[in-house]
Amino acid sequence: MSDTSHTRRDFLKGATISSVGLAALSAEGAMPAQAQSGAASAETRPTSVPRPEHPRPIFRRDAWTNLNGRWQFEIDEAGDGEARGLTSGRDLETSIIVPFAPESQLSGIGNRDFMTNVWYRRHFRLPAAMQGRRVLLHFGAVDWLTRVWVNGRLMGDHRGGYVPFSFEITEALRPGDNELVVHAFDDTRSGTQATGKQSHTQESQGVHYTRTTGIWQTVWLEAVGDTYLRDFAVTPDVAGGRLLFEGTIDGPMRGLRLRLRARANGRPVGEETVVASWREARAALKLSRVTLWHPGKPFLYDLDIEVLRGQRVVDHVRTYFGMRSLAIEGNRFLINGQPVFQRLVLDQGFYPDGVYTASSDAALRRDIELSMAAGFNGARLHQKVFEPRLLHWADRLGYLLWGEYPSWGLNFSDRTAVAYAVAEWFAAVRRDRNNPAIIGWCPLNETPAGEPVAEAQQLLAVTRDVDPSRPFLATSGWVHYDPETDVYGCHDYDQNPQSFAARHAPFATNGVDAWNNFPADPRSAYRGQPFLLGEFGGMRIRPRAAGPDGAWGYSEVEDVRSFMELYRALTDVPLGNPNMCGFCYTQITDVEQEQNGVFYYDRRAKYDPAMLKALNERPAAYETQPPRIRRIDWTEVVPTSERVPQIWRYTMAAPAAGWEQAGFDDSAWASGPGGFGTRNTPGAVVGTEWSGPSIWLRRTFTLDAVGGPLLALRVHHDEDADVYVNGRRVVALRGFTQGYRTMDLTEALRAALRPGANLFAVHCMQRTGGQFIDVGLRSGVERRPRP
Repeated sequence: MSDTSHTRRDFLKGATISSVGLAALSAEGAMPAQAQSGAASAETRPTSVPRPEHPRPIFRRDAWTNLNGRWQFEIDEAGDGEARGLTSGRDLETSIIVPFAPESQLSGIGNRDFMTNVWYRRHFRLPAAMQGRRVLLHFGAVDWLTRVWVNGRLMGDHRGGYVPFSFEITEALRPGDNELVVHAFDDTRSGTQATGKQSHTQESQGVHYTRTTGIWQTVWLEAVGDTYLRDFAVTPDVAGGRLLFEGTIDGPMRGLRLRLRARANGRPVGEETVVASWREARAALKLSRVTLWHPGKPFLYDLDIEVLRGQRVVDHVRTYFGMRSLAIEGNRFLINGQPVFQRLVLDQGFYPDGVYTASSDAALRRDIELSMAAGFNGARLHQKVFEPRLLHWADRLGYLLWGEYPSWGLNFSDRTAVAYAVAEWFAAVRRDRNNPAIIGWCPLNETPAGEPVAEAQQLLAVTRDVDPSRPFLATSGWVHYDPETDVYGCHDYDQNPQSFAARHAPFATNGVDAWNNFPADPRSAYRGQPFLLGEFGGMRIRPRAAGPDGAWGYSEVEDVRSFMELYRALTDVPLGNPNMCGFCYTQITDVEQEQNGVFYYDRRAKYDPAMLKALNERPAAYETQPPRIRRIDWTEVVPTSERVPQIWRYTMAAPAAGWEQAGFDDSAWASGPGGFGTRNTPGAVVGTEWSGPSIWLRRTFTLDAVGGPLLALRVHHDEDADVYVNGRRVVALRGFTQGYRTMDLTEALRAALRPGANLFAVHCMQRTGGQFIDVGLRSGVERRPRP
């Protein structure tokens, strides 16, 4: 989402959900029959432990114990905890409820200030069933640099705030009581860390929210055999009716075999045994029955992975998988061989009581059910690596996901920081590559221009090698330096339906001129991939009561009816475009001061979600029509000042009424070359400086004839601009561009133009940041395909 600050101070009080909405939102409702396969019954522990469920249901062993609960805790302001002996044998100042971060209410701390160093301590006893075996200590996620001691012995450290890590602690354990100490260092403002949407100021503001420090996912112990499965990847081969498996084994290898057993609804559908090897334990599991996992119609198989020595099972992992295929063909993103329009919503994964951590497993499932009740079939998991349990529920409910890295906060000029981020991102991909709900990877969001970013995109393009089974989107919105990105995307928060439609109309008609956020850089050009409208909307309904400071939305509408009208008009554009593979609406819930969610921050409904569902589930041209690809040869009819300055009449003082009409006397206006604006504005070609709040422009031109089959504006505007031709407004441009764009307005221009003398009249307004305006006219003819 764009880094935009607003000062509106109100928020909505909750509406209720109708009986239709309630039926879809039950957190305990029946699971779709197709999703019921995939074991879940043995995943919980006594409810006195917070977040008692198994934290990673796609990689489960029976011998595990949850270490969540009350720990000792201390904020180490001076950073001298190790010198003071906190690594062992010292009580800490207070207590905390793990796995909730100390910023959260659920942690029992609720400290929203910066905490650079924090310490945790607890004692545990190894369960009898785990004694005499190798023992792993797992952390779901700790932000950011973590060091761990068991019984005073340093186990190791880990950098990265979003991915799991583990240490084998077998040799450090002792009979009876054991001591576990954790130190977390977290410097959000350093530029060394990926922080996503965590605020770099003391208070939340704009699109940045409450920070997360230290432990924020489950901590657990797990017992394994002397040889065990360290990691694995499964890839569905739908055409071959088989599952491809690759695993990594840790421990003595002599006499080792690997056995895979698949079940569908409890019945065996495939078994394969192969000789195990260290990093190349590979198998192809043929299935007697292939039922596809499809969005909204999920089917999951159970899979047992056993490491055998002779006939003895030395390690046993329970998992599940879905059979579905992904492919890119031209501008088509295919799921199971069919174009599926992605009706996505932006999910930032924040909670009012737990910040980064959901209060319960049911809360994670409910977030997906809320989204599906509003007619979304998936989400961008935005600027955060989400808990594995949410991915699990997406698998079971048939909900599409795009995995994303929390790239904001990184100093891309710091190569060490980028190296940390690349390593963490690859760990995230490896963690989640077996979840069928994830259909694509997007490591970056709204990356700026510059060589450091170009280098980072090149490094992260290796994602395709880490997981070649999924499409790769180099960055969501803004600058695309990777010309081979599998999917291309833009962000567009234009709130005016007419100009929003106009800027995307050329792409709908020709499939070539895709709107992008940074047209000034030719390296960022669209190259024919599937096109995703990665962010749009973000409307806030006008509040009825005072709210938090800085509350805002990308626009504000009067009431629910106005919201639905605007939502319909905006979604008409991607739904009606046969060359767009999907959209992502901002956003599913309010997050603190950003109050443009479909639901409130506490997940109450603002309106009946069934109303939005009806709009979202309208047929999409992408699914019902073939691609529409046309090459257009454009001819300059009225040139812009991109290459040669063009002379305009202009004034920066509000003119009299009728200024846009042909008969208006503009002799008192100044005359000067375009374009008009400030030289620091991206993509601007400034002939005349304009730095005030408004400018009015007039320019006459002559046409022998109205022109060819297609007519378009060539325009660069920052910010809002109204463009008139012969006194008739042909388009109301809202927001800003970062370079010149061709906007197909054939119908409006043909109605306004006439042979002979014509008049361009433009009013441009500036609110913040850069400013610029320049306009021209083009005529287009479709290029005939080669025989």
